[in-house]
Amino acid sequence: MPKFYARRRLSILGALTALIASVAVLNGPTASAALPTPVSAATARTYLASLTVATENRTGYARDLFPTWITISGTCNTREYILKRDGSNVVTDSACAATSGSWYSPYDGATWTAASDVDIDHLVPLAEAWDSGASAWTTARRQSFANDVTRPQLLAVTDNVNQSKGDQDPATWMPSLTSYRCTYVRAWVQVKYYYGLSVDSAEKTALTNYLANC
Repeated sequence: MPKFYARRRLSILGALTALIASVAVLNGPTASAALPTPVSAATARTYLASLTVATENRTGYARDLFPTWITISGTCNTREYILKRDGSNVVTDSACAATSGSWYSPYDGATWTAASDVDIDHLVPLAEAWDSGASAWTTARRQSFANDVTRPQLLAVTDNVNQSKGDQDPATWMPSLTSYRCTYVRAWVQVKYYYGLSVDSAEKTALTNYLANC
């Protein structure tokens, strides 16, 4: 084969490869969640070993004891802030409400194009926090916990998945997307450690087992 035709063939093959790659990108997830990176598995194991093990107590719990959502930046409240952080190509109106965009839920691998299909999950649920120490906090500290955008505590996820999770801990609920479970338990332990929350025995066993595989 003459060199000219060989070079031309390689050029065409290169163009086809690039085209196939671009199609793959377009057909992949249209957004990816942006949870602050949790501590390493090794650090999470160290943190977990230091957490107090105690029986949970829900006496007196009410969701409004954890005020949400508060203003985070400009006109954006916590929910709107996380929707912008976790979404792709998010467009907002003057009140910071998302009018378009896409959101990839790492719990189940689904992608949504309507903000109404997305909930902001408290990775460590508010009721779980109450059960494990937050009942003794001031309202101001509970507000900080419920609106914490610095720790890996808030995440945009599929609404009905969040609702099915409810107030469960890792002993009874984990993301169906197994590839995300290591991230989930590392984040869980980091949040509990930072806020000085306890774990119950079943929760600690589950976290220990999941972290062993991270």
